[in-house]
Amino acid sequence: MRERKWLRRVGIGVEAVIAVVLTLWATAAFYFDLPSTSFRKPVAAIYLIGISAGALFYRRLAFLIPLAGFVLVLAWWLSLQPSNSRNWQADVAETAWAEVNGDQVTIHNVRNCDYRAEFDYDCKWETRTFHLSKLTGLDIAITYWGSPWIAHPIVSFDFGDEGHVPISIETRKIVGQGYSAILGFFRQYELMYIVSDERDLIRLRTNYRTGEEVYLFRTVAKPEQARGLFLEYVDHINRLHSKPEWYNALTNNCTTNIAVAEAAREGIGVRWDWRILLNGHADEMMYERHQLVTEGLPLQELKKRAHINAAARLADKDPQFSARIREGRPGFSSER
Repeated sequence: MRERKWLRRVGIGVEAVIAVVLTLWATAAFYFDLPSTSFRKPVAAIYLIGISAGALFYRRLAFLIPLAGFVLVLAWWLSLQPSNSRNWQADVAETAWAEVNGDQVTIHNVRNCDYRAEFDYDCKWETRTFHLSKLTGLDIAITYWGSPWIAHPIVSFDFGDEGHVPISIETRKIVGQGYSAILGFFRQYELMYIVSDERDLIRLRTNYRTGEEVYLFRTVAKPEQARGLFLEYVDHINRLHSKPEWYNALTNNCTTNIAVAEAAREGIGVRWDWRILLNGHADEMMYERHQLVTEGLPLQELKKRAHINAAARLADKDPQFSARIREGRPGFSSER
């Protein structure tokens, strides 16, 4: 009898926690994502008060009322559509798209910004052509700006004498909008693949933003693996150009998209790891999976030697920026 009472209390407690979480999420969905900004606060408040009061007054339905409310809000929330037509910030004004013709890949709207400061820049959108036969491997830059648990990865494809093609998976922000980790869980940002130049994407983070530390690693990917992953990226880039997607900090972000693209290339399911979400430890995950060129170094020493901020500041506007930030680092030969 006591055991049954204890289990019943545990069950009620679990239901209460779930009900609170569902109610808070639905309230936040109204508060952040309701199209009419003037109605966001009152609608969110009415929903929170109404669901809470209903659960208190109808005790037998104390779990079903929040659950039903959540399902209805979720159905509405999922109906919200992303757009490629908004008042975008200048650095995300265009979306890349590519044409693949045999060995030749022509990428349109390659971003090439000239920075005077983080928020003071001129952006050019260029068309560049590369050849898959020149794609020899890929590197990954991991950027930290605060917590060691969260980072931003940028995959850079090595096309040899045709240069490096870094691709950054980011939020597409409208004028006046900043990034918020909380807003990233709601429908506030479209997803964007920025195809760029390392003197833009990487130098922005090492030379113009404050408090960001960048580490550049060579991966063990063979040319055919790099080409497969690159074509997976191209496929998603073209889809986004014609049909936008919402960014989501949990399910559709910079790291989950890399994992999905890699899995698609290998023809297998995503190898789940908690470090895909807490991607500040992505280098640790890749090290354990033997995906990085280590030259026999322990992870901490490898990471120390992969730190490129000082080298990037010295290279600055040098046309050989990509080669200079790789000089003397594990996995990169002296002539790179």
